[in-house]
This record gives sequence, C-alpha cells and structure tokens, in this order.
Amino acid sequence: MKSILVGLLAMMLVSGNALADKIRIGTEGAYPPFNMIGKDGKPAGFDVDIAKALCEKMGTDCAFVTQDWDGIIPGLLAGKYDAIVASMSITEERMRAVDFTNKYYSNSLRFIVKKGTDIDTGNLKGMSVGAQRATIAANHAESIEGAKAKLYDTQENAYLDLSSGRIDVLVTDMLPGYDWLKSEQGQDYQFIGKTIDIDDKIGIAVRKGDGKLRDRLNKAITEIIKDGTYATINSKYFPFSVY
Repeated sequence: MKSILVGLLAMMLVSGNALADKIRIGTEGAYPPFNMIGKDGKPAGFDVDIAKALCEKMGTDCAFVTQDWDGIIPGLLAGKYDAIVASMSITEERMRAVDFTNKYYSNSLRFIVKKGTDIDTGNLKGMSVGAQRATIAANHAESIEGAKAKLYDTQENAYLDLSSGRIDVLVTDMLPGYDWLKSEQGQDYQFIGKTIDIDDKIGIAVRKGDGKLRDRLNKAITEIIKDGTYATINSKYFPFSVY
C-alpha cells in the first residue's frame, strides 16, 4: 500500500510540474502579419507561430494573452503574462524596465504614400506624418523637421487614416508595411524614398530578474534557427529572410 501511495504521489508531483510549466505570452493582436486575431478568434501571425515553436522546443505549453500596445509592458510587470512576443524593438528605454532575449527578427522603416503622389521624403515640412504610438516609427515621425506627427493606438488605424486622406504620409515598420501593400486596402499605395536603416532588433521581453526564462527562450531561438523551423515560419509570411 505504501509503495502505491508513493507512486501516486510521484505521479501527482510530475503532473503538477507539467501543468505549472506553462508560459503565458502577451501579444497585441493588432499588427498583421506579425500578430492579429484569426478567423477562429485566436491570436495568429508570425509572432504567434514563433512563440509556439519556442514553447515546443522548451517542452512547455503556451497560453496567449492579448493586450493593447500602450499597456503591454505594464501588463508584463503586473504579472498578466510571462513574456511579450509582439514585434517589440529592443531599445535602451525599454531595457530600463524589462529584459530582452536575443533578436528573433530585424526591422527597418519605410514611408508609404498614395500612388502618384509627388512627395519628397527629404522635405516633409507642413505635411501630416502618421505612425503607431509608442514605437520607433513614432519617434521618427516626431523627429521630422516641420512635419505634423499624428500618432495612432494601432497600426490598423494608421492605415485607415492614410486611406481616407487624413494624413499625407505614413512611416511604418517595413515588414508589416510590405504586407499591407499587398492587401486590397493597400493596393493603391506604395513605398517611397530609401529604406530607413535604424539597426532595429526585435526581441522577446521578460521581467527583469527572470534570467532563467530568458535563457530558455534564447536557447530555443537558436534551436529553431538551426533546425529549419524558423525558415519554414519565415517563408509562410515573406519571400525573403527577416532575420
């Protein structure tokens, strides 16, 4: 009887540990093709596929939590989730609040305008330039001399105002911009000017001091790159490497 009880206790402990080893992933759900809400009502996109692949490598379950961008770091710090996988740029300002993994993709900025528009990106004085709030694109829009920066809570709302003519130019991360230009809504628009290289590396944010989780994620990032999983996910969204 004692051996049976010991065995049952051991099974319960193993089961409990397995259940406890679940990583809650915070994502925005409003930044296609990286993160959005799919037709089934669940988070989808490049970020989500990467997170699922990392969880599989770590042998843990993923649970996704959607959060508005403006509150996504406060949500992490409040314990609503364990990591942010939401196309977040690694910046010095953010590193004062959270820790980051190594990059899982790279980014640059581009300007988008309506086709046929005669605009010189070197002189945007007096023009309205849109971008998503609290992003590197927003920082760039606000730094343009003489331009009127207009910031939005989501990337989708920025696209809507560009489409309706309420802004003259949109400055955006190149990769989601590339995806939008292929859509029905974006087919009458185009990139203009040169790629704005900002040495932007995208990482996964964790709470400061959570080095164990960060190390596990870094190891898993290396593994999915090495075994081809990353390339498979990449090719699902882009015909070129985003790493």
